Amino acid sequence: MFEHYFQCPYCWEEISMLLDPSVRQQTYVEDCEVCCNPIQITVSFEAEELQEFRAEDIEQ
Repeated sequence: MFEHYFQCPYCWEEISMLLDPSVRQQTYVEDCEVCCNPIQITVSFEAEELQEFRAEDIEQ
């Protein structure tokens, strides 16, 4: 597992997330642990190195 820190696109608090480098490309929704708003997470790994990480708000 790979721990990654980023800012919530809603409340701007820094939060951390555990990422699994064994899955090369991932897109999923996870709630912010501070403000509980849904965040779309997009992650890609290559050779178990993080290549891309995006945390975007979901327009509601």
